[in-house]
Amino acid sequence: MTAHRNFKRQVRARAAKTGESYTSALRHFRPAPSGDVTSETRNPEGVRLAVAQTPVREDPRDVDALRESGRQVRALMREAGARGARIVHFPEGAICFPHKLVMSVDGPDAVGPADWSRCQWPVLRAELAAIAALAGELRLWTVIASVHRLTEPHRPHNSLYVISDRGEVVTRYDERRLSNTKVSYLYSPGTSPVTFEVDGVRFGCLLGMEIHYPELFAEYESLDVDCVLLSTTGVSPGNAAVQAQGHAAANSYWVSFSVPTQHSATAPSGVVAPSGDWLERCPTDGPPSLAVVDLDDGSEAAAEAVAHARPWRRKSRAGLYAEHQVTDPRSEDRTAAF
Repeated sequence: MTAHRNFKRQVRARAAKTGESYTSALRHFRPAPSGDVTSETRNPEGVRLAVAQTPVREDPRDVDALRESGRQVRALMREAGARGARIVHFPEGAICFPHKLVMSVDGPDAVGPADWSRCQWPVLRAELAAIAALAGELRLWTVIASVHRLTEPHRPHNSLYVISDRGEVVTRYDERRLSNTKVSYLYSPGTSPVTFEVDGVRFGCLLGMEIHYPELFAEYESLDVDCVLLSTTGVSPGNAAVQAQGHAAANSYWVSFSVPTQHSATAPSGVVAPSGDWLERCPTDGPPSLAVVDLDDGSEAAAEAVAHARPWRRKSRAGLYAEHQVTDPRSEDRTAAF
């Protein structure tokens, strides 16, 4: 307990000296991936994040719908910029989420292999280009979901584009854990995690049903991310939102949860703190909207999770218990009497 009090005293002393929040000061004592605490590790200063909820349209043949989606995305980007955000995060299908029956060669009554020639690729590319240009104009990092076309006959990826504040695509995340329908008929799976940094804050990306795979969230913890951006369209009422809270608390990082307006009544978009608590959520009555939070929010509960829970788990996973294990007949005999 004395070491715990001394550590907190050091963090508060720095906060008082510099005028930083408790969480910001804490980041100068971040745990390294090995579990050791060092002032020489990456030193993020905090970032204002906007997470969006937008309507999802399901027919990539509908030019007007694609353009309307692009207009709504850009309107929310302007709002995010006006509210001081450095990064804005959109849901899966923000431009279009092609429906399996719309795309099916056996449709519209049966699911079959997708005919991607039905997609209005030039319109989709034009909308994404306009979004990238606006990101550069606003100096706003933008994470936007879209279909990423591959060389025929390969199916496309279901992806998240990361567009920098210079209006350039700096990386792309491709969904890895596809649903049975997606992998059978629609998309090619991705292969690897993706991280990027904004003002020293490290982000990781996940998509679709990957909310159900705790190992992917643990993987990002091992990559030392501060926040995972999860974009999805399919959420059971409340279930995915609860899982987002669990992943944030279990890994002691922020989770940005971005879903369509269609799910706002039961699972609106929002951001979960490392403590597992919701910091902010979008309205539940369905409008396109934003929740805006500072990831360096000064919450002591979040700070405690980052300062103690995360380094302890890393230390324990690094072989802490081996030196304390014993050889004892009563340990080896699993049927030993009380």
